[in-house]
Amino acid sequence: MSLNEDVNVLGRTLGTVLSEQEGPEFLELVERVRALVRQVRAGESDEPLRELLLQADAHTAENLVRAFALYFQLVNLAEEYERVRVLTSSPGPRPQSLGRALIELKEMGLSADEVEALIQRLDLGLTFTAHPTEMRRRTVRTHLVEVAEDIPSLTPNAIDRIAAHIEALWSTPELRRLKPTVQDEVKGGLSYIAVISAALPALQRDLNRAFREVYGRGTSAHLPISLNSWMGGDRDGNPFVTPAATRETLTLHRERARELLLEAIRKAYADLSQARDGIHPEASHADLNQPDLTQDAEGEEVYRTELRELHNAVRDGKPVELLPRLEALNLRLRADGQGRSADLLLTPLLTTARVFGQHLVSLDVREHSALTGAAVAALLKEAGVEADYLALPEHARLELLTRELRSRRPLWPAGTSLPEDLERAIGPIREVAAACAVVGPRAFGRYIVSMSESVSDVLEPLILAREVGFGILPVPLFETLDDLERAPGIMWELLSLPEYRAVLGNSVQEIMLGYSDSNKDAGFLAANWALHEAQRNISKVCRKAGVPWRFFHGRGTSIGRGGGPAGRAILGQPAGTIDAGLRITEQGEALADKYSHPVLAQRNLEQALYGLLLASARPADDLPAAWTDALGRASRVSAAAYRELVEDPAFLPFFEEVTPIHEISRLNIASRPVRRPGAPTLHNLRAIPWVMSWTQNRSNLPGWYGLKEGLEAIGPELCREMYAAWPFFRSMLDNAQMSLAKSDLSIFEEYLRLCSPSHLASKLEAAYTATVQLVEGAVGGELLNAEPRLKRSIELRNPYIDPIHRLQVELLRRSRAVEGGLDALERPLLLSVQGISAGVRNTG
Repeated sequence: MSLNEDVNVLGRTLGTVLSEQEGPEFLELVERVRALVRQVRAGESDEPLRELLLQADAHTAENLVRAFALYFQLVNLAEEYERVRVLTSSPGPRPQSLGRALIELKEMGLSADEVEALIQRLDLGLTFTAHPTEMRRRTVRTHLVEVAEDIPSLTPNAIDRIAAHIEALWSTPELRRLKPTVQDEVKGGLSYIAVISAALPALQRDLNRAFREVYGRGTSAHLPISLNSWMGGDRDGNPFVTPAATRETLTLHRERARELLLEAIRKAYADLSQARDGIHPEASHADLNQPDLTQDAEGEEVYRTELRELHNAVRDGKPVELLPRLEALNLRLRADGQGRSADLLLTPLLTTARVFGQHLVSLDVREHSALTGAAVAALLKEAGVEADYLALPEHARLELLTRELRSRRPLWPAGTSLPEDLERAIGPIREVAAACAVVGPRAFGRYIVSMSESVSDVLEPLILAREVGFGILPVPLFETLDDLERAPGIMWELLSLPEYRAVLGNSVQEIMLGYSDSNKDAGFLAANWALHEAQRNISKVCRKAGVPWRFFHGRGTSIGRGGGPAGRAILGQPAGTIDAGLRITEQGEALADKYSHPVLAQRNLEQALYGLLLASARPADDLPAAWTDALGRASRVSAAAYRELVEDPAFLPFFEEVTPIHEISRLNIASRPVRRPGAPTLHNLRAIPWVMSWTQNRSNLPGWYGLKEGLEAIGPELCREMYAAWPFFRSMLDNAQMSLAKSDLSIFEEYLRLCSPSHLASKLEAAYTATVQLVEGAVGGELLNAEPRLKRSIELRNPYIDPIHRLQVELLRRSRAVEGGLDALERPLLLSVQGISAGVRNTG
């Protein structure tokens, strides 16, 4: 079957359920709305559609929103399966695969030994973050998973099961009654671990096979992949991430890792049945699920003896050198002439142990520099070292901090309890230290310092960690435009301190670059260029200091938050800046989109690894001055245009009128508030609701505004030259294409009806039209011509998402007409936000 056929079957099944549950008249209404939307899209008057929606009461409007939103959920599943179908049926080596990467590396002149060394040097760190934009309840996701499992066959029995789940979904509340807890977020993120663990062994086998095919020999190189998480450790602005929440998170990690390992050991035990010296004893297949497994190695299957010991140690929580013993077993199999068994039967367990170990994922702790500084100030004051640390100038702070780092003595008396403010700051470090003592150092990742503005911001967590006798490696997070510009200088000063270098030792220095706040601060083009230049200049600093480094990119799913295909983004990194690998954040609907199926997970990971291998092999080079000068000039004029817009006194009221920002703030989709503390301003609004608001009205402003002025400053000929020859510029414009293509002025104009006449409306519309023309001129064709699948998907979705937009506008109009809003309209309004997110995807 084809995608269209799958969608038709799912659509008809949904129609049947709607007719049964709500009556034939409601189904007729749904079809009438859909037909009218198509007519409007074809250029006919929208008055009949407007009149129909005007007459809909709150209950009918809610059901219409739910019907079209559920349709999108089903279409998303069909599209995901179509991707699986294409990936599993495509003959020959795929583009952007590991095989393709090795071929291109060989063409670049790299030998087999050099490629192995490259892979061993790198790490692709996938980091699940506590910024969920996945609005579906776990119950809803479970029903959809069941539907997805039946799409490959679509037999009458399968269609009946699908209809049953759709029937259940129609009567299942889609909205959460309460905000998710931190533990809810942790469990939601970890639910994708099983899929990733199923994809990794196949990816390792792909690497082994490709190496033999390209270089004519085997390889001992392992997949350069690690998994990290912020869920349960990200405290920046989230009062619910307490030390207790961090402890519960780490406990959950250990439990899930144990389950994963035991399952993998059992499977390997069942498969590796070879006997010693060719002796095949009668079956003595012990059941690994039994509570106690005694052993008698004499005459027994030799590999099972080792696996039984490992199983029982993991089961009973005993210390065990799991990975070294499995590596030894791997070598033993190969020495015994059992190479295929090693490749196919032991690799799943070995890969699970390498990537997940007994820690599952490495938990990072993140805290805002202001709170870390305040905790250090309180600690110094209580210890009688400095009464007013925060009042000191930077040079005096550094003098004090470096003096303290040279000392090993704690500032707080051992064995005495900490005040509440210090316990909140130091407690999480104590929790990760305790977890590392149980399952090893990989239980903890790094300490991320949000809003790092100075060297002292990076040193302060070291003082806190010393209080529990635990070593941490701080990661400065440079977020705003000003911070990105100052970052190279801060890093040089930091790496010049002997006291800090003693802490760093031979470890990799991580530097995190935040896209969300810099984009909200300066706009699309200026933020992209600021990150590019910060990365180039920080790399020069680390190279000069003789320190290995790794960048950590905070990327959302939307273009306005640094989103876009990971492989493309990695290939667009500045040449010579990928040293010890790259870390990237994974969040929200990106997790469901990338890791809902092992085949999709494998494809997303291989594309990211393809980009990482090739980007890391590119030597540093000097870009043409004409290019860098042009981007510098474009960045300045683009940022000025963007700032002129958002600093216009009319902008904030306009933003609140033409977007459902207030409704988004009432969605129970995250434990974290939508704003940082303080009076409501654009500055303290978090990036996810900011971007999601503009996605809802289909203007997608954060993903393109200011680009027009920048491209005009560059000029059309130079734009075409840079797009053809510069991976960074190509990646940036390709992402802009996606954002512009998902924008829709006809829908945005409906939202403009909600606000008072404003000069900003015509300004945005004119800017959009001009930006599209300039981008098309630079890329040499219509938007997304090079991505026909995505272009077609957007075209097919519009007739079904338009009704939700129009219903949302009507509901917003009614709600705002009554002082304080209408409680009866809150539920359908929130459902419309969820429905549009499902239809557009890449919302946050």
